[in-house]
Amino acid sequence: MTTILVTGAAGFIGYHVAHSLLNQGHTVIGVDNLNTYYDVRLKQARLAQLNPYTEFHFYQLDIADRDGLQRLFTNNTPEQVIHLAAQAGVRYSLENPHVYADSNLVGFVNILEGCRQHQIQHLVFASSSSVYGANRHLPYAVSHNVDHPLSLYAATKKANELMAHTYSHLYGLPTTGLRFFTVYGPWGRPDMAPFKFTKAILEGRTIDVYNYGRMRRDFTYIDDIVTGVVQTLNHIPQPSENIASDPSHSHAPYRIYNIGNGRPVELMGFIEVLEKHLGITAQKNMLPLQPGDVLETCADVTALQQTVGFQPTTPLELGLPRFIDWYQDYYQRHDQRQDLSLSA
Repeated sequence: MTTILVTGAAGFIGYHVAHSLLNQGHTVIGVDNLNTYYDVRLKQARLAQLNPYTEFHFYQLDIADRDGLQRLFTNNTPEQVIHLAAQAGVRYSLENPHVYADSNLVGFVNILEGCRQHQIQHLVFASSSSVYGANRHLPYAVSHNVDHPLSLYAATKKANELMAHTYSHLYGLPTTGLRFFTVYGPWGRPDMAPFKFTKAILEGRTIDVYNYGRMRRDFTYIDDIVTGVVQTLNHIPQPSENIASDPSHSHAPYRIYNIGNGRPVELMGFIEVLEKHLGITAQKNMLPLQPGDVLETCADVTALQQTVGFQPTTPLELGLPRFIDWYQDYYQRHDQRQDLSLSA
């Protein structure tokens, strides 16, 4: 079995990836700074699911802490790294740009340096569908130009891809970037539409529907994402000669892939599925397109399918009810704990 460093282990995707690796018998070194971008209690609850595993070792650490991260690499000697820690969110990057530079740029350099100095076998890192920015050619393919991001968040993810390639070229560090497309599911992020809409509808509040509902998103269920991440980790990239027309390849051991569902859903259709399974009609506040948002996302996952056999299997009609069931169960138990603490 392998020792794998998973950054962002208390985050949505990081938690699920760590859980899967632990179930396979690997040793997981989990890192997270437990910041307050959203409810820390949710992050702690995810960690509580991982802590019973004897092969899980957690460190509360900010990846922007260069010395701390170097000590972690030295003391734990990971063989592979899955880098998922980042400051996420398109709209928040308009409000607080400096935290994106700290985490997504400075933090990523620290990860790359740790991988270089400790001769990591393979670094798999999170990029984002946001890098496609102003591109209007659908489905998004890894061969498309991504030089026109529409948010600072997207720009930092594009920068990560360039930085990783540099280390692959200079030092032979095998790196693979995965452009995630609208991941959702149990233990999801409170700043994303499935969580925000479910919470608002159940509380009888109005939901904000941007661009008057004329948007499409490639919603991708978390289990499909985890399968793809683990499959990719086990497939170390090799130098390629096919670089003239495809920037996702390189003469260095470097690859970029889309990881998504490949079946975009209309925003209003998504809301209808949500309403159906909640049994409540949402009160909608129709608003214009927000700065930094894109109208539509759709992943061409052909490259990942051909390379690692990635095949998403969960349509929204199955995945969204699973999220709703988790949400209602989690917050019912949370409310019960609150009632007990108040009566104590």
